[in-house]
Amino acid sequence: MLVFALAGAGGHGADAQDRRDERFYYPGAFNWAFLERYPDAARLFNAFDYGHAILYETLYQERDSAAGGALTQAYHYLTTDLLVRPPRYAVAEEVIAPSYAKLAWRAMRMFDWAHVLHRQIYDVYADERLSPAARDTLIERLTDYYLADRDYAFPPAPKSMALMDEQDYSQVFRRRFPTFNGLIWAYHWLQVGLYEPLIAGRTPEERRAGVLAAVARFWEMLETPPLSMPRVMPLTPTIAPEFTRRHRRAAAIFDNLHMMHDIVSDILTSPRVSRDHKRAAIYAALAEFRDTTHNVMSQEEWLMMGHHMGGIGAMGGPAMGLLPSAHRPEHEMPMSPRE
Repeated sequence: MLVFALAGAGGHGADAQDRRDERFYYPGAFNWAFLERYPDAARLFNAFDYGHAILYETLYQERDSAAGGALTQAYHYLTTDLLVRPPRYAVAEEVIAPSYAKLAWRAMRMFDWAHVLHRQIYDVYADERLSPAARDTLIERLTDYYLADRDYAFPPAPKSMALMDEQDYSQVFRRRFPTFNGLIWAYHWLQVGLYEPLIAGRTPEERRAGVLAAVARFWEMLETPPLSMPRVMPLTPTIAPEFTRRHRRAAAIFDNLHMMHDIVSDILTSPRVSRDHKRAAIYAALAEFRDTTHNVMSQEEWLMMGHHMGGIGAMGGPAMGLLPSAHRPEHEMPMSPRE
């Protein structure tokens, strides 16, 4: 079992004070293209931000059975109201989760910075003025810009899954709240799955149809929860193999981001981490993810990890039809009938 060193005090006093700073997205004419061309899909991500924030606030504020009741209410609101009519504008997560923001400001900022990278990449793909080569070049430039912020960037090296699954507090959230956990994994499936139809579509019409199909698949996951939801965390190489082939660094960043989301949920849920030590545990995990000297998977291990975890069927299924074999990464093998 891997153990994080809990540096610093718990959640009180001077050790609990973070520098409140913000980061500005990379400027360019491509910004907001995804919202303009695919508003229904783009606005879903505003609802996803709210969902993450209300989850963390509830887990930190509520105790035992009260947390279950509060999350049931939150899930109902998200799936029958907010996701159906998602916000037009980005959600200020600190307003939704003020206590969690005070507890773990750095985690909130790191998540937000990676989400900005996600959204700017959607914008690049949605800008019909850009050629495929120009898109690839710009996405690498965006990744450079993201990584230049060493205080808040997740590394472009895939970290060990043991950091998420083999700690004292690991997997407690998914066991206790499987339906809400499935919703979070469905979020993450769509966040990476959308890249595939945006890359594979040969015309604006094909790209639009692919995006709509991916969004429809997301809604199918919510039909009979938790059975219809992903059973394991969606991995970018499995769900978005062509995107991973083109942009390995960004793909690894997003898998690290999504693992850290699960880790925060587990820490906030687990009785093994006292309330006074939850901040220290979260910050120790953040420090581990920013360290590229150990607990890093090889590229080969990372690319094959999805098969060891049950394949694409366990992760929510493909975002679109399988790519032609000539364009399929070598690690992407056909699913067995049982998957």
